[in-house]
Amino acid sequence: MCGADIPCDDRFATWCTACDWNVDPGGEEPARSRFEATQRRLAHRYGEQLHAELLAGPDAASAKGDRSGALARAVALAVHGVTATLAVGGVLLMVLGRNSILQCALGIILLVTAVVLRPRFHRLPDTAQVLLRADAPRLYELVDDVASAVGTRGVDIVVVDGDCNAFVTTYGIKGRRALHIGLGLWEALDPQERVALLGHELGHYANGDLRHGFFIGTALSSLNHWLYFLTPAHSLHRHRTIPEIATDALMAVPRWGVYGIALLLEGLTLRSSQRSEYLADRAAARVASTAAAAALMDRLLIGDAIRSALRTESVRAQTRIGGAAPRAAADGLWERIARRAATVSEREYERRRRVSALRGHSVDSTHPPTHLRRHLIEAGEPAEAAVVVGPEAAAAIAAEMAAVRATIARHVIRDLAG
Repeated sequence: MCGADIPCDDRFATWCTACDWNVDPGGEEPARSRFEATQRRLAHRYGEQLHAELLAGPDAASAKGDRSGALARAVALAVHGVTATLAVGGVLLMVLGRNSILQCALGIILLVTAVVLRPRFHRLPDTAQVLLRADAPRLYELVDDVASAVGTRGVDIVVVDGDCNAFVTTYGIKGRRALHIGLGLWEALDPQERVALLGHELGHYANGDLRHGFFIGTALSSLNHWLYFLTPAHSLHRHRTIPEIATDALMAVPRWGVYGIALLLEGLTLRSSQRSEYLADRAAARVASTAAAAALMDRLLIGDAIRSALRTESVRAQTRIGGAAPRAAADGLWERIARRAATVSEREYERRRRVSALRGHSVDSTHPPTHLRRHLIEAGEPAEAAVVVGPEAAAAIAAEMAAVRATIARHVIRDLAG
């Protein structure tokens, strides 16, 4: 410590602004796999490169992205080609070798393998809490206004859960758009920050993010499935039998081949994906204002604190600490989360910004570092809001979401303790 005066607040970490003593008491969470560790390194490297290039001009990073995109499509075509070849080969063996039991059996194996490894369309979970347009017309009106402002169309469905996250995706064979709203994040935002969140998510469609496209997105999904099926379930066991060792040896070559292709496609698309994240942030600033988009970046930095608060609420209710009961704990849960987020001090946000810069913090292993995203938002001329949510509209949207908020609060209290 340098001897400087340090304000103390029992709610947050004690640290020194002068020398950064104890600025990061928890340390960075280790990567869960070698693949995720590689993603993190690439994300940090590309994030810094793109940050510098986009500061120079909005089109400065596009040329490399075009070349990478062409190569990524070629790799994705090869991935889908393998699945198609397995399917066609299986059918041909079954048809041409119908008089041969061995050929028919091999054909069935190839066909089953093709079905298992096929590209998968995203599906909505059976337990998804869905808000249809008829259920929440004011919410959909806001989404449509934001989509129009960023240069795309709205969504077909809104899915709500208790996570501290939000994202857009396509689902089903028709490629319908779904907006997923995690109440852990949504309830921590003020109305204009929610506009920024919507602007960012819908901005992905306006910016042509390769990973959000069907062709490359399903190829990435297929490779993940291939790795899953090629990784032996007993690989972590300390003692393995001879058949298990032999199986590992047989699967090692295709497994490492698939791993290499997955890393190649990851590297080819990650730069484009990160560029899309930066451009989506700029879309958020245009539609909601620079101040709201920058504030959204700060809220992302307290996501772990919000998740911890939700788990604490669940544990207290399930163990009845302090007389808390599950039903009573669910009532007012989101209001308590909103108050907790609102009382985070500027000093704590500053600490988390510094931690973000030290760790290269990002929302996940594919996003650019959060502090660089915030800096790029604030680098240009301040933007005024193109879409403004007034008190009456905010109240109407809250009323439309009241029932699903109550349902998800009960699920959070019931499930997170475990």
